[in-house]
Amino acid sequence: MASRSILSRIWRGKQQPSRQQIRRLTLGGHQAHEILKEFGIPVSSGKVARTPAEARAIAEGFNGSRITKPQTLKSSKCSTTDKEDSEGSIGRKDAANTAEDIAKNLLGHQLKAGRRSRSYDTDNNFFTTESIENEGKWYLAITFDRENYCPSIVASKRGGFDIETTAEQHPKHLDTFKLGYTEGITPDVVQSVSRCLGASEEERKNLHNLLSRLYEFFTTRDATLVEINSLEKSSDGTLTCRGARLMIDDAASKRQKAIFSMRDTEHEVPDEVEAEKYGLVYVRMDGDIGNVVNGAGLAMATNDAIALHGGASANFLDAGGQATKETMVKAFEIILRDERVKAILVNIYGGITRGDMIAESILGAAKQLGPLRVPMVVRLQGTNSELGLRILEKANLGLHTEADFGKAAERAVELAKQRQ
Repeated sequence: MASRSILSRIWRGKQQPSRQQIRRLTLGGHQAHEILKEFGIPVSSGKVARTPAEARAIAEGFNGSRITKPQTLKSSKCSTTDKEDSEGSIGRKDAANTAEDIAKNLLGHQLKAGRRSRSYDTDNNFFTTESIENEGKWYLAITFDRENYCPSIVASKRGGFDIETTAEQHPKHLDTFKLGYTEGITPDVVQSVSRCLGASEEERKNLHNLLSRLYEFFTTRDATLVEINSLEKSSDGTLTCRGARLMIDDAASKRQKAIFSMRDTEHEVPDEVEAEKYGLVYVRMDGDIGNVVNGAGLAMATNDAIALHGGASANFLDAGGQATKETMVKAFEIILRDERVKAILVNIYGGITRGDMIAESILGAAKQLGPLRVPMVVRLQGTNSELGLRILEKANLGLHTEADFGKAAERAVELAKQRQ
């Protein structure tokens, strides 16, 4: 039985990163279309316009109706608060001269995804595609089922709608199908997906070919998500991808250089991009307690400990094994730049890097940055941790030191609440 709970595991957690950021390399719009086309996947004809006038010129080159959408990576399906057709498409119009008006209206417009109203950063580009006659739209995606440790197909007859809303409000319209790494797309899988979508025999044949090519991209390009919304079906059984979104594993940047060359950091959180240059992994979150931790696992545990004691993290920051003065300076600079931060928790476990060296790095960074505007709790454990804590205590910089993990998290929460 296909599990319908996979969407909650894919898109949602107890404490999510800020909605304004992009996690992993994400490609949408014309970039996704071009990449899928290279794999022989049928996509709708479209061109990118950088001005409303260009959008009009492109629309005039298409026969029939056309769809004009702003380039945004947040979701493959967004809708504006106005100019929305009955299907929720952005700027779907029949007359070419309206493409220019639509682009003007969408430029800098506040977008909303599903039921959550929020501001989306878009560039000034518009993707105008030719609209084809279709007899229905499907949603199709390949991603990872992290609970079952395998790739999974997510399918729905409700193509063209926000998938998160569908998962929340209409879970019966979603089905998932686990895949074996070695088997990939088998006839049985295709048959199951076709049955879910109510596909005809001709559509089933085309779906088999489409899924095989999507899975080839997914496995050979280190993708974490291949999403088609919507997949339009014609009367002759032809399937055409209109909206697409691709996510690629960040760890594959050296192996997938061609794809990563398309990365546009203007759509990413500036602090995250800056942190990456210094070997830091920074993720902005929604709380008010800044964190500096070495190791991703310890960083996640730190976020959990803060939440356990009634607080919320302002960020995830993994300094890795680079507990140097320069690393600490940059980490503190990024965190203190966030006006929401009411306290900082430094949680370091010293292994090869000794606790006394870590303490000296923290002191050097604190002195270089001058008086800290918020209280800081430092928890050290591991090699020479006791010596490191004594060094911090004797520095007389007003730092709060702890050896116990739980007490350090509790203290950080208390200090943050005192400043609210």
